[in-house]
Amino acid sequence: MTMRSTSLRKTTIASALSVLVLYGGLILSLGWFFDGPVLRDALVSERTLFSVRLSLLAATVATCLAMLLAIPAAYALSRYRFWGCELIDTLLELPLIVSPAALGAMLLIFFNNPLGVWIQDHIMRIVFTFAGIVLAQFVTILGIATRLLKIAFDEVPTELETVARTLGATPCHAFLTVTLPLARRGVIAAFILSWAKALGEFGATIMIAGTMAMRTETLPSAIYLRLASADIEGTVALILVLVFIGLTALFISRRLLGKGAHA
Repeated sequence: MTMRSTSLRKTTIASALSVLVLYGGLILSLGWFFDGPVLRDALVSERTLFSVRLSLLAATVATCLAMLLAIPAAYALSRYRFWGCELIDTLLELPLIVSPAALGAMLLIFFNNPLGVWIQDHIMRIVFTFAGIVLAQFVTILGIATRLLKIAFDEVPTELETVARTLGATPCHAFLTVTLPLARRGVIAAFILSWAKALGEFGATIMIAGTMAMRTETLPSAIYLRLASADIEGTVALILVLVFIGLTALFISRRLLGKGAHA
């Protein structure tokens, strides 16, 4: 029994380390084309700074909008059974099974339909604008955010809400004062992971917003354009910027969640 346990331990740890080798190796491989002066020039470049600011702003707006819809939607899927519930639960996986480029193409096709044209003419221009970037990121992360939030709400016992209601709390008050605070770690994790996903979104964004310099060029789009022009050193510099921002966000989330767990 001990030998089997030891064998299982070695096998699983080796598998975990292989994941580290794969992703860590990809990051370390960037060092072959790393150029300090190029990285410095990229960091102070007006075009790069614009791309970073645009990416950060768009990802933040898209994530906030997604959370506003995902929180009540996830709660409904977690607590109630209603018509279309299973269909909605299935469609949450759409961003995972359909490529971001396909989602972006679907958005572009929609805004070429009569309803989409009317929206652009009378409400807001979407295609090739900042709003298009936000919409592309919003559609890409909404399903993921809802799925993560549903898992967080599932972990909160319904009995606690029942007790709150017996003490006079309305369903909405019980949700805001009992369920949401108890699920806060999951909500924080969902926000940060969705934000990081939105920050690196490329396929849907390029389809509906394009890659116009100093207008709709996000950081992933800037990486694509650098690579398309065979600027390997510049591409590496921008990838490092994107990786640094994303990993920093994930590190902060782990620190916050770790402190919450300790408390």
